[in-house]
Order: sequence, then structure tokens, then C-alpha cells
Amino acid sequence: MNRITAIATAAFALLGFAGAAQAHQIWIEQPAGEKTAVVRFGEFGENLREVSPGLLDKFGKPTATLVSAKGEQSVDAQKTASGFALPFGAAAGESIVAEDAGYPLSNRKQGDKQTVGRYHPAARLVTGFAPLQPKLVLDLVPAGHAGEFKLFFKGQPKAKTKVALVTQSGWAKEGHTDEQGLVKFDLPWQGTYVAEVSVSDAVAGERPGANGPEKFDSVSYVTTLTYVKTDGIAALPAGPAAAPNK
Repeated sequence: MNRITAIATAAFALLGFAGAAQAHQIWIEQPAGEKTAVVRFGEFGENLREVSPGLLDKFGKPTATLVSAKGEQSVDAQKTASGFALPFGAAAGESIVAEDAGYPLSNRKQGDKQTVGRYHPAARLVTGFAPLQPKLVLDLVPAGHAGEFKLFFKGQPKAKTKVALVTQSGWAKEGHTDEQGLVKFDLPWQGTYVAEVSVSDAVAGERPGANGPEKFDSVSYVTTLTYVKTDGIAALPAGPAAAPNK
């Protein structure tokens, strides 16, 4: 099992995530010089981006919000053949958050008991390390210093939680948040970094559904943070693109 998916594998097993070879994540990409961003689904460190027709169709309607000094702009992301397009990008000092709160629930049998699990993928794109306030249920935000992040869960700092960091080449590091929810990484390379964190919440609840309220027994939250570093050691190239799942 690779270093970034280990914490999420159990969560996807709980949700019966058939058809994918391994646990997945969503992340936000904004190519250099572009004014718009895209929400991707797959494995960043494996250079795997799911497509439509294919596993990308598992998603419903991800929403995204641009957070800036001018206020917030929220939209429904638009599905394309290789991701979910956003009509905006993040300029210096801005951030984008995205999530899919309507991912299909999944049934799982535990002995004689049938349980229902919910998977809640989310992502954040940041352009710097000025401290930000959390917006997602599980949110990793810059903490004021280069390479330093703070993890929040339901608005409170989340201690002793694994955070996995990977680059486009597959170079990876792992860290754990301290008692204040802080974790710090060295960022030696130029290029894109994606950090991932996962929390399983064994608390039952319900959400609105197309045919009325949908009840669930637990939630698996998986959130990523994307940051593009413009200085440092020249980035190692990404590996060959992995074949999308059908």
C-alpha cells in the first residue's frame, strides 16, 4: 500500500468502494498562469486522474467556494471528461475549498447487522501561508509559517492525526499534528504539493436526499490541501499517467 492512501483505505472498505484499485482523494489543480481551477479525483502521487465515462461519474455535484478579501463566491462545479471545472481560480492571498456532500451512501454488513456509511471528500487550494480559518468539517489550513499547517475537525484543532504529503513525482513525507493541531513539513522542491488527512467519525446522522432524508451510521472524511511552490530544488518529473478505472 502506498504511503498516502494508507489512512483512507479502511474508510473506503467501510463504504464498499468497489471498482477502484485503491483509496482515492479529490484535490484542486490550478495550472501555472491559468485563471481557473479544476477539482480532480484519483491519486495525485500516482499521477492517476479518473475520467468520465468511468469512476469520475461516481460523484454527484461537488461545490466549490473562492475565499478572498472581497468575500466568498460559491458555485456548483461542472463535470468534464477529466474533472470538475471551476469558473474561477485563486489569486495571491486567496483560497478555494471544494467538497462533495452528496456522495452516494454505501451499505456494509457487519455480522448480522447492516450499517450505512457516508464518504465526505473535500479539498482546499492555498496560495500562501498566511493563517486561514477553517470552512470544511475536516480542514487543513496554513498556520502562518512556510510548510506549517493546522488541522481542524468540526471547528476545533485536531491533535495526534496523521498528515501525508506528496509531490507530483511521488516524493512523500508523513507527519502527525501536535496538541494544537499543528504539523510542519520541509518543502524542498518546486512544484505542486498535496497533503491528505482522513478522520472516521462513528456518529450517526442524516442528510437531505432526492427522496427525503438519508440516514447513515458513520462518516469518513478525507480532505486534501494543495500548494504550488515556485522556488526550491527543480521538481522531479511526474511518473507515467496511470490508467483510469472504469
